[in-house]
Parts: sequence; C-alpha cells; structure tokens
Amino acid sequence: MIEVKNVTKKYGNFVAVDNISFTVNDGEVVGFLGPNGAGKSTTMNMITGFIEPTDGTIIVNGFDASKQPIKAKKQIGYMPEGVPLYTDLTVKEFVTYMAELKRVPHKEKKERVTNVLRETGIEDVANRLIKNLSRGYKQRVSLAGALVGDPKIVILDEPTVGLDPKQITEIRQLIKRLGKKHTVILSSHILSEVSQICKKVIIINKGKIVAVDTPANLEKETEKQNVIMITVEDERNNMKALQNDIPEITECKCVKDNDDGTKQYMLKSSTEFDLRKKLFDVLPKNDITIFELKSAEKSLEDAFITIIDENTKKRKAEAEAAEKAKEHEKELKEESKKAQKEEKSENKKAKKEAKKEEKSKAKAEKVDNKQEKEQSKIKKQPKSENKKEKTKETKKGGEK
Repeated sequence: MIEVKNVTKKYGNFVAVDNISFTVNDGEVVGFLGPNGAGKSTTMNMITGFIEPTDGTIIVNGFDASKQPIKAKKQIGYMPEGVPLYTDLTVKEFVTYMAELKRVPHKEKKERVTNVLRETGIEDVANRLIKNLSRGYKQRVSLAGALVGDPKIVILDEPTVGLDPKQITEIRQLIKRLGKKHTVILSSHILSEVSQICKKVIIINKGKIVAVDTPANLEKETEKQNVIMITVEDERNNMKALQNDIPEITECKCVKDNDDGTKQYMLKSSTEFDLRKKLFDVLPKNDITIFELKSAEKSLEDAFITIIDENTKKRKAEAEAAEKAKEHEKELKEESKKAQKEEKSENKKAKKEAKKEEKSKAKAEKVDNKQEKEQSKIKKQPKSENKKEKTKETKKGGEK
C-alpha cells in the first residue's frame, strides 16, 4: 500500500530524514513513533505530498508520489496535528467543502458527506459553527474532512492531543473502526494508545528508522530482566537475606510499606530464570507469608525508551569513533606532511652537499690541471735553454 524507499530529506546541511525505507501493507494500522525532532512529521508530510523528498521514492497504492502526485494524493486522507479548520463554517459546510476539494463526484457528494458525518459521530452537530464546538468534536470534524474523499489510506498526526480521557477513548474506538476499512498510519506520543490500537510500530530517531515490529515483540525483545512484584508479611525481616537463599535474584528492594503491616518488594533476575517456583518454596520456610505475587509487565513505553536510549548511545559512540578516526587521519596527514617536509629538507641538503662536492671536485680538477700545465712548462724549459746554449755555441764556432 505504501512503500518508502531510501528516502532522504535535507534542509541545507541539516538531514531531517536519513535514507529511510519501510512498507505499510493493505489494511494495517501502524503506529509511527519517535521523540520530538526525530523526523516523524517530515516523513508524513512527504508521504502526503506536502513536501518533496531530496532523494528516494515514495509509492502510494501503486502511484509514485513525485511523478503522479495527484493520483497519489487522492489515495490519502490526512488529519494534521493542530486541527486546522475553517471555524466560521458549520460542520456540514466544512465537510462538503472538503468533498469538493477532493473532487468527489456531484452525484455522490451528498451521500458521502452524510455517511462520513455518521461514521465520525458528528451528525448531531452538523449545523453548528465549528468555532462553538469542543476540542473533541473539532478532532472529529477534521477526521471527517480527511475521510470524505473515501481514501484508501488515512494518516493521523497526534489525533488525541489535548483531549480529555472520555474523548480519547471515543477517538480510539473510531480509529479502530477505521482500521477495518482503511490502511491507517497513526503518529502519537501516547504510547499506551499506540499499543492498544496498532498492530505494527515503526520507530524513528534522529532521521533514521531504528525498529519495525509489533508492540508485543518490541516489548519482549527489549526485556533484559524479569521483574516480580511481591507483597509479603515478614515479621522477622528475613527478606533481607533472601538473595542468600536464591542467588539468581540480582536485586531485592522494598518499594512500599502497606497499612496492614505487609510490605511490597521488587525482585529482579535475568530473563533466564523464573523466580516464582523458588519463591513459593523458600519464603514459607523462612516464616514469610506471601499475600500477592505478580510479574511486572514491560510496556511499549519501556520498549520505546530502551530502543531510543540504545540507539542514541550507539549513534553517540559512532560519532565519537568517527571523530577519533578523523583525528587519527589528521594526525597521520600531519605526520606524512612532516615526513615529506623532512624528506624534502634532507633531499635539499643532500643536493646542496652534492653541489658543494661537485664544486670542490671541479676546483680540485682545476688545481690539478694547473699543476699539470706548470709541470709541463717546467719540462719544456731545459730543452729551450739547451737550444739557446747550442745556438750560442754555433755562433761562437762561426766567429772562430
């Protein structure tokens, strides 16, 4: 019915939704949960076509929300948070106007409006101005506006916020009835409400999907220990030594002193051990009378807090690891840069030494050449002098 594939939404450098994927099947009632700023409303606004995703694909009942927006939007009835209504219209006028906006055929419009007013339980206030209605009735009017187009999918953003307990119960019953005819996505901070209404839960945290499962499975998977609440009469205070007799107990804590002299204790053990049988065996032997014993059931709220906390810790650890890796990379770059600089300096020094050595060698060669020339000159001098002497002697011989 709804396929969200690798969807990302960015606002500048801020990533509101980070590469999420999930599927909502036909006829499912799905709770969409997350802390404030997790990306719930952004995701719902992308599914409804109110905003475009930066990346990824959203398929609504076979229609691509980006390529076939009108057909995709026709499949959805959206009840946004805050109940935006035209308060100067009557209930019937508003719902009729919504039918026209949703292009309900003229022949079907009157019947459709009448049916929706009856389904949402606002027939008796159909001719009253919306501004004169209670908060609960305004929620119903907003829901009627979402349903009048006969959508396959109904998306409800915080439908019970601001309602009193009676109104909350009525809206819950209404949502349950909707689940028989429509696919419903419900966003709420009231987790007990989601647990009662929804068959599947999607949890988002800091723009990423962190869990998709049934409420019961989420509660079971996040349960790390057994907790038993036991009310006893213990005149000798033998409960203090209970952990000696039953070492599987990891914690034994008195949580309440009752007026009748009994005390309520909270006992904890790992999920591997069921303490009940041992308690019924050990306590009577220690003169402790059991008045009440029951397992403390884990709620969806406990599961939600556990999942969010664990995911936040994981993300923090990943961020710290990434920061350390970045610092390490920076250090390696600096070391590499330093080594390159030293190598460059060494090369420069070596070149300078080589150049100096070449100059010195050239100078030595020059000196050697000069000495060779001088020696050659010296060798030639005696021959020259002998020649002169011979010339003189020849001259003398001639004179004689």
